[in-house]
Amino acid sequence: MLNIILKNDIEVTIREVTKEDAQNMIDFYNVVGGETDFLSFGANEFKRDLREYEEYITATSKEQNSIMLLALIDSEIISIATINSSQKERTKHVGTLGIVISNKYTGLGLGKILMNYLIEWAKQNGVTKKISLVTNETNTVAIELYKKLGFEVEGLLKKDNFISGNFSNTIIMGLLL
Repeated sequence: MLNIILKNDIEVTIREVTKEDAQNMIDFYNVVGGETDFLSFGANEFKRDLREYEEYITATSKEQNSIMLLALIDSEIISIATINSSQKERTKHVGTLGIVISNKYTGLGLGKILMNYLIEWAKQNGVTKKISLVTNETNTVAIELYKKLGFEVEGLLKKDNFISGNFSNTIIMGLLL
């Protein structure tokens, strides 16, 4: 567990997810899906069976090369940050990073703090040699942060998303550790 102070002087606790967090995580994803066009799902599109999601959290927590974090103010989730990795021998060295932050807490330094935390964790877990991520090409603030942290553009998926009647491209980025 880690306590941090955001740019607005609010204290945030960062901790690993437990299966008891499953319903709150599902609810959080369904809300933030409607706050931004940068996710692969919209409002109320994060459809997960509670028991299956609890089992997923439990299984993921046992993987040496995967981690799920919550950022909380009191007991309210304001962000979920993850690195998920395959357990297959040929690809287990690559972790896929994802960070979702509630709209009212963006721009306060939380994304950078979570990115640095996950990168350091990946360097130390003994398995991960590369972190990959995908983002919408219009997510310029996040892309600039990723580049500052050493990520490089590795590819472009054209017309990969259809949002509000328009197609958009997805950028694939990677960081070799």
